[in-house]
Amino acid sequence: MDFGNFLAALTPLNLAVAMFGVVAGTLIGSIPGLTATMAVAVLVPISFSMAPETALILLGAIYTGAIYGGAYAAILLNTPGTPSAIATTFDGYPLAKRGKGDLAVAIACFSSVFGGLVGAFALLLLAPPLASVALAFGPVEYFWLSIFGLSLIASLSQGNLMMGLAGGALGMIMSTVGVAEISADIRLTFGSQTMISGFEVVGAMIGLYCIPVLIDMCSTGEKHLKITGDVAKMPILSAARITFSSKFNLIRSSVIGTLVGILPGAGGSVAGLVAYTEAKRTAKPHQRFGEGEPDGIIATESANNATVGGGFIPTLVLGIPGTPPDAVILGALMVQGIRTGPELFQSNGSIVYTFIYGLLIATVLMLPIGLIIGRYAYKSIVTIPKAVLVPTVGFMTIIGTYAIRNSISDVVIMLCLGVFGWLISKYGFSASPIVLGLILGPIAEQGFVQAWTIGAAVNNLPGMFFGRPLSQAIIVFTLISLILPWYLNRKNQIKGTTENA
Repeated sequence: MDFGNFLAALTPLNLAVAMFGVVAGTLIGSIPGLTATMAVAVLVPISFSMAPETALILLGAIYTGAIYGGAYAAILLNTPGTPSAIATTFDGYPLAKRGKGDLAVAIACFSSVFGGLVGAFALLLLAPPLASVALAFGPVEYFWLSIFGLSLIASLSQGNLMMGLAGGALGMIMSTVGVAEISADIRLTFGSQTMISGFEVVGAMIGLYCIPVLIDMCSTGEKHLKITGDVAKMPILSAARITFSSKFNLIRSSVIGTLVGILPGAGGSVAGLVAYTEAKRTAKPHQRFGEGEPDGIIATESANNATVGGGFIPTLVLGIPGTPPDAVILGALMVQGIRTGPELFQSNGSIVYTFIYGLLIATVLMLPIGLIIGRYAYKSIVTIPKAVLVPTVGFMTIIGTYAIRNSISDVVIMLCLGVFGWLISKYGFSASPIVLGLILGPIAEQGFVQAWTIGAAVNNLPGMFFGRPLSQAIIVFTLISLILPWYLNRKNQIKGTTENA
């Protein structure tokens, strides 16, 4: 690591590649269904003719741009452009409904850049020690981590815990449909060949989040979003002030995103949900999460972009992809003849450090690019008539869902889930617990089955599940996450009763 690697990242070619990658990734990530993984996979052939460090900078820029791009659809359409933006919908869309969609987009941009920089600096300075954290996680830790994630349902239930738990249970049941990952048993298909492949997460997410919004847009004569200011201007200074006034939330969420990113298979969706929940738990009395609270956007966007740098840590140091896009990038590295692993930083140090500096530069470039694209995205959404907007967004959801597995069945399932999500929303049910159960269900099942098998083999099931220090720590955090909201709510009730008396 030296100054020469930084200068190598600043060559005109690498700067141009970084800028192109951010723009392309942002645009692809903003389209519902076209995930960060798809953005990297679609554009990875371009990198084959490039020098290894330039190819890595391109792919890293596409990745970080796509993660941020998912915020546009999440804020303006209540549809996560990527799974990482699920939690962005919780406060991003309500804020946009209040006429402050431009402010929400700008806050998301500042938060994403900050989180991306934290993740990239962690990759630069702490890669080897943080990679050892990933190695310490076994099946039982992933099981308990998923249980910790499911405890977030209490925070996502919007005041009705039983409805939230029912939604989470439904999501977990949906995650078991099809072929089991461990035993290969076929479950809950009811003889349907279509359901053997199960529910595709992104398609289900699009259906549950986007289709209800489209139905509501068709059923009302009101404008989709209110306009409270000049559409041509972006409130950049206000967004910067709001974002950086929440320093603790910003830093904490970025650290959460980095740590979750290094755990193979977790990804930005888990990081965003965990960070959002932690922000909600420590909220001040005047903050109203779920109603357009800026801290909710700050938490999830800083966390999901921090997973970019965090995910590269096990990918480069151990050869274990931290996230699905990392797996695609790992394949591209193999095509380039570069073998990842503990010796990579010594054998190809100049390539690695040039790439890391290039990732930092791409993240910085995301600020002006994201604000410019965000302004035009907001302007387009609020000015386009609903007669044009609804069929356009509907067409994008169909294309995005179909593109994931080239399956018409996935499109039909997506539309059916959308109608189902719209119906249950009329009775107070939220889509978020269902999606959370759908995401965490496979992680919990795989971790539990593998841990049970190992524990039974050594004849020590209690020790396997409860005897490992990391497992004990996660269990403690889970109990805290369940007890603390109840305790704080109880405390506030007692305080309110005392004041009234």
